[in-house]
Amino acid sequence: MRKLLAAILFLPFCGNAQSSIVQEGEFGVGIGAAHYFGDLNTKAHLNRPKPAATLFFRKNFGNYIALRVAGSFAQLGYSDVYNDHNEFMQRRNLSFNTNVWELGVQGDFNFYRFMPGEADFSFTPYVTLGASIFNYDPYAYLDGEKYYLRTLGTEGQGSAAYPERKSYSSMAFAIPFGVGLKYSLNERLNLGFEIVHRFTNTDYLDDVSTTFVEPAVFPPNPDGTPSPALLLSDRSYETGSLIGSKGTQRGNSGQKDQFTTAIFYLSFNLQSYKCPTAN
Repeated sequence: MRKLLAAILFLPFCGNAQSSIVQEGEFGVGIGAAHYFGDLNTKAHLNRPKPAATLFFRKNFGNYIALRVAGSFAQLGYSDVYNDHNEFMQRRNLSFNTNVWELGVQGDFNFYRFMPGEADFSFTPYVTLGASIFNYDPYAYLDGEKYYLRTLGTEGQGSAAYPERKSYSSMAFAIPFGVGLKYSLNERLNLGFEIVHRFTNTDYLDDVSTTFVEPAVFPPNPDGTPSPALLLSDRSYETGSLIGSKGTQRGNSGQKDQFTTAIFYLSFNLQSYKCPTAN
């Protein structure tokens, strides 16, 4: 309370001495689109963007460098029906969707001096690099019903026949790397756009990684009908004869899945006032 009263009493005198505004940081919100790249989208097609959003706080360390903490959401998904360039992938006929909730820390570097409210320093491109942790849980639909794929073990995870295939975690890490543009509308508001690509440490964003397993791994339903795990592990029966014999390649385990977001954002500057020194 004493500090607050001192600031209120002191600011008028500081203003007479030509005090300067210091941009301490920004609080921002953004919306945009996300796209997935992996075993169901090996050609990096950008034909199925899905919604994305972010909420962040950026702490400035001068006019060039900042540290950002962000919470983000992205919806990802793809289907083999879009792989018309590859007959095997179309026959494979797999699909997925997942919601990604991410918490990350990133360092931002401005190419130009950025000083909101100053006409000559109101715009800058920047690069960003950091680390994040995210939650995901891929799912697919069968006969109109939603099934979470991780718990089904569609590649034999958790089965006695494949003890080396452990169930994958719903948590993963990523390295976000991207570029952006930022423009100050005035000393209080900024408008920005950025594209950030995530290199992840998981190959199961899409629930596809290694090889098909034999049908015997998936016990039938109590009434003797095929289980959802079996029907979702190899959906080539919907496009012709089954292709998923034991050991047949289902995905590429040598390359991790990735995703990208493109976000438009509005940020609000947090300011303080600095008085000149006696010198």
